[in-house]
Parts: sequence; structure tokens; C-alpha cells
Amino acid sequence: MSKQVQVHGALFLVALIYGSNYSIAKEVMPFYVGPYGLIVIRVVSAAIFFGIFSRLVVKEKIVGWADNMRSVLCGITGIAINQLCFFGGLNLTSPINAALLMVIVPIIVLLFSAILLRERVSARKVGGIALACSGAFLLIYSSRGEGTPGNLWGDLLIILNAASYGLYLVLVKPLMQKYNAFTIVSRIFAVGAVIVVPFGFNQVMAPNYSLFPAEIWWAIVFMVLAVTIVAYLFNTWALRYANPSLVGAYIYLQPLMAIVIAIGFGKDVFTLQKGIYALLIFAGVYLVSRTRQAVAE
Repeated sequence: MSKQVQVHGALFLVALIYGSNYSIAKEVMPFYVGPYGLIVIRVVSAAIFFGIFSRLVVKEKIVGWADNMRSVLCGITGIAINQLCFFGGLNLTSPINAALLMVIVPIIVLLFSAILLRERVSARKVGGIALACSGAFLLIYSSRGEGTPGNLWGDLLIILNAASYGLYLVLVKPLMQKYNAFTIVSRIFAVGAVIVVPFGFNQVMAPNYSLFPAEIWWAIVFMVLAVTIVAYLFNTWALRYANPSLVGAYIYLQPLMAIVIAIGFGKDVFTLQKGIYALLIFAGVYLVSRTRQAVAE
């Protein structure tokens, strides 16, 4: 199997896992566990797993002040801010809104790549940014009329989550070219765990876990093993061989999968209005990402 097929396979699996997470997480929060309590369960579990594996198997250390500081920034943007905003936003808004707004990640990657990596931004890409942002704005604005006061704030938190994740994809790329994926993921989850525990400690201690039905336990296991450990590991590994924009472009699949799963679970309804706004977002992101994506062999 070629490296290109492996990279695309890993990114497809990540998109499938994330697409499922929008509806599965809504099964758990906020009735069983609050959003920040759920983050503590996920991030601390992953930090322990990756920490043990990295020390016993990989036995590699990040060296130098610059790389260590970059890894801390990756933990802040890729884990702490990303997770706090995502689950806080998903708790307030609908699965489909959250999935559609996450499509702007490639645009965030482009903006940060232009700022940090000096990537040139053409007129076509500027037009794409404007188009996608228009769709995102209309989707957020329409949330005010859906009868759920939290939708607007939830959508804004998802936007902030997308911005944080886009910055993380740009920041982590140089580290992935120098270190093992387990080394990087172990460090960023350790940093993230230190930050998220104060936010979710009370929520993680509040529930009576002995009363949880089996399906809720399975949902939590899925979010810890698949969404947190497998998805982050595969995404980080893929960055060793692919451009950040290619990894960001796979965000296209998430809303499609999230829509099908959300409707199947009866968690959301896909309206014509949302479809029109989604087309604006997709068209804008297409214009931004329409470049040849190279995958290193």
C-alpha cells in the first residue's frame, strides 16, 4: 500500500470518527456529564495513554527551547482551547450547525499559513474566504430564530474552535517533520490536560456514574478511544507526509457524515435554508483549497 493511500485512508477514518462524534456527544451531555467534565475524561485519559506509550515504547524527547515552546502552543491550541470551545459550543448548538461551521478550518489554515509560513494568498482565495465567511455568518445569524437562545453562542464557540484547530495544524507541522507522532501527541495532551482540569473538575465529579446505562458508557468509551486517541494520532501522523491544507480539506467529509448520522439518530433536521448556507461555505472553501495537494512518499 502506497504512502499516499495510507495518508488518505487515515484522514478518511478521522473524518468518519469526527462526523459520528457530533451526535454521539449529544447523547452524553449535558444530561449525564457536563461538556467540560466530558473534556476532562477524554483529555486526561488520552494524556495517560500517550504518556505511558511514549515513555515505554518510543522513548524520545523533544529538545530545544523553540521546539518545547511550540509543543506547548500546540497543546494550548490543539487540545485546550479546541476542546473547550468545541464541546461548549456543541452543547449549545445543533450537530449539523457545528459540523457545517467546522468546514471553515481550511480557510483558517490558509490565513495562519499566510501569516506564519508566508504563503501567498491569491485574489481567488480571497474571494473564497469572503464567500465561505458569508455562508458561516448567515448560518449563525439564522440560529437566532430557531427558538434555542444558546444556538448563537454555541455557533460562535464552534467558530473559535475552528480557528484554534486551524492554528494548531500550522504550528504542529514542523514538529511532525522532526519527531515521532506519539512524542508530539503525548506532549500536547499533557499540556492540554493541565489546562482543562480546572474548567471541568466539578462537572466530572458531579455525576453518579453507577446509574449510567450501558449505551452511555459505550458512547464515552467511543469518545475516549476513537475520537480522542485514534483520531488525534492518525491526524498527527498524516501531517508528517501531507500539507496542513490537505488535512484541513478532509473537513469536507465531516458535515456530510454528521448530517446523515444526526438525522438517523433523530438529533437534528437538515433544512433547505441550512443547505443553501452550506453551499456558500463549501464553494468558498473549494476556491481556497483548489490547489494540487502533494503527499510525500
